[in-house]
Amino acid sequence: MAIIGSGPTALYCLKHILDHETVLIKDFQNITIFESGNKMGVGMPYNAETTDKYNLSNISSEEIPELTQPFANWLSIQDKESLKALNITSFPIDDSKVYSRLALGAYFHSQYNEIIHRLKRAGFNIKELINSPVTDIKVNNKSVTLVSQKINYFFSKVLISTGHHWKDVDKPSTGYFATPWPISKIIPKNTEYYNFEIGILGASLSAFDVVTSLAHRHGEFSTTKEGLKYRLYEDAKGLKFILHALNGWLPHLQYEQIEPFRKIYRHTNREHILSLINDNGFLRIETFFDAVCRPALIKAFEKDKNIELQNLLSNDRFGCQQFIDTMAKNHTYIDSFKGMELEMIKARDSVENDNPIHWMETLDDVMYCLNFHAELLSAEDHLFLKKEIKPFLMNVIAALPLDSAEILIALYKADVIDLIAGNVERIENLNTDKTTIEITTDKRPRQTKAYDMFINCSGNDNVELANYPFQSIVKSGIVSKAKAKFEGAHSINDLDQSIDRNHVVSIKNDLFLLTGGIEIDAAYRLLSTTGKVQPTIHNLSFTHTLGCRPYSYGLQACNATSSIVIQSWLSPEINEKSIVTPQIISKVYQNNREL
Repeated sequence: MAIIGSGPTALYCLKHILDHETVLIKDFQNITIFESGNKMGVGMPYNAETTDKYNLSNISSEEIPELTQPFANWLSIQDKESLKALNITSFPIDDSKVYSRLALGAYFHSQYNEIIHRLKRAGFNIKELINSPVTDIKVNNKSVTLVSQKINYFFSKVLISTGHHWKDVDKPSTGYFATPWPISKIIPKNTEYYNFEIGILGASLSAFDVVTSLAHRHGEFSTTKEGLKYRLYEDAKGLKFILHALNGWLPHLQYEQIEPFRKIYRHTNREHILSLINDNGFLRIETFFDAVCRPALIKAFEKDKNIELQNLLSNDRFGCQQFIDTMAKNHTYIDSFKGMELEMIKARDSVENDNPIHWMETLDDVMYCLNFHAELLSAEDHLFLKKEIKPFLMNVIAALPLDSAEILIALYKADVIDLIAGNVERIENLNTDKTTIEITTDKRPRQTKAYDMFINCSGNDNVELANYPFQSIVKSGIVSKAKAKFEGAHSINDLDQSIDRNHVVSIKNDLFLLTGGIEIDAAYRLLSTTGKVQPTIHNLSFTHTLGCRPYSYGLQACNATSSIVIQSWLSPEINEKSIVTPQIISKVYQNNREL
């Protein structure tokens, strides 16, 4: 067996293989792991070559799925000098505290080494190849060929667990950076300072990583009775960060949870979900909202003592769209930073006094459940999910650490950061040394703005067939585009004018929406252009499969995805040549307490 990539998804795959070592060693005694970087078991967001000591993770020890040792326990046995290098200077170590990305990377590397050691002790032969990117995959009747460093390797099973992907490229001549990573590329030399506005696309955790890294190098923070203060250095006067976010939202803040781990069936069960499938074979979002979300959210708002939302949800006419609009309105402020400051009071009370915010946790759980049944959604619901639900969810669930929020508020009070709402398009091919953007909203005329430096922090691109990294299996038709069938439209003329016709295809008199990325079955196996399953290749990369698994993110999804794949090998009901459906894989969800 081969595993392409050695980050968190691969790490959890290895952990689940170890959990079932006595069975799996009979089939996969030899495991080869390919890593494009020079260090195994870290992952791009946590790598010292990519990130910075000032960049915080957004997950605490109690939220990290089990490995060989909890994160907080591992930190507790490290020496003070090592911890200082990871920007940990406050003690004691706390299960619920968020630490630096570098600390998490060091922990993953340590856990990787321990799991590899245990696998070898159990009798597995492990081959680790660093600086070995896999550049192509070829399939024949008997094996799968991986091409790396112009060498062919042959396997009977392949797990693709590559991480982040960006198709856009930097243009330093105009100050444009397609991604902030590695963050070292945007940090000035020790004797230099930026003293101009820096544009940042997005108000994501990555955007705050950029702000935090640059702010620490252009000024100093101090703790006062009134809270955290920031002062720019004289040489950096004029520096200002301008965040560009579509809706003008900053993320919600870290909050206390009753259950640190998401569960697919916490608020429902397999039989209930399958009973909601209509006569055309679809699980409609509005049906899911009524049957699963509504009762769970009513209970959550009751615990939160929010009578207004309880009453609204008790009205059958208050549907999914109305819920999103109402909750978004509650989070919309004339000034987002002042709104964050107000929200900080409640968030700090939640975290420091063990006072959970039940509705947020419940919403995350029910959407997690929907994600693992997304094959059942119609094209219409995929459009609704992408346009309305996901932007709201990512704002609610992003859970910005309180330490990061304090930094942002301090910068705001020092007039070093601002936020502009609106859709942003980069204007290319201008004869200028700046990056010029065009900002459009419903409320004001179109405007342009030019930056000496503009950093795109909007996140990963979906990997489409044209930029799928293994082109031989694309050309042979083994890989296909992810799609979902329309329920209420059978010809192009039936579609709403707002739907991009380039994302719609007709197959055997049915109309399909291309949902982005590649098609997989419920066991993450590739599906060909003719609808046949490829039993030898599982693709676990979120950037490749987001069209089929639209709400997969974070370490818990890495763990769940890995567990589902390994469990699929052990299930007697799963046939190598038949497509695994939600009806089949949901038995794995139900029988695995970890999921």
